[in-house]
Amino acid sequence: MRASLVCATLFAAVAVAGERAGVNLPDTVTVDGKSLALNGMGIREATVFNVKVYVAGLYVEKKSQSPDEIIRSEQVKRIDLVFVRDVDRGDIVEAWQKGFKNNGADLGKLGSRIGQLAAWMPDLKKKDTLSFTYVPGTGVTVAVKGQDKGTIAGADFGSALFAIWLGPDPADGGLKKGLLGKE
Repeated sequence: MRASLVCATLFAAVAVAGERAGVNLPDTVTVDGKSLALNGMGIREATVFNVKVYVAGLYVEKKSQSPDEIIRSEQVKRIDLVFVRDVDRGDIVEAWQKGFKNNGADLGKLGSRIGQLAAWMPDLKKKDTLSFTYVPGTGVTVAVKGQDKGTIAGADFGSALFAIWLGPDPADGGLKKGLLGKE
């Protein structure tokens, strides 16, 4: 009886986990003692050839399909990126800068913090991960390949960072839909 309960529990967890482009993400993660649910996932595609770059999953305390609600909410939230191809550091840094600019970030006010984020970016290989976890009152903790690099303070930085994927001018509209659970 116990073995069948364990098997049923494991199957249930796998059955509801998200999968895109061969990348599986769990349906929940725990951050700062809070359980976050997978709001949605999607694939970042680049260039006119729709080259798959990474799979992203958005985790939130309270699921929502409203990008503004998620961006501005003072809840614990996290976005995980799993790369499905190699990406040079320069391309990643350029993408961050463009994403902040295109979504209305105050570059003057956030410049040094954006610079810190850029300084933590390495060349990324297939299956490498990036995680960005916002905790109200603490800021955004950046993890590269599973190792915390540090925390960048400020709700303004957190909102600007999540706007890269969820803002009015995301780099990939299909990815935004996926993160919002609309795809």
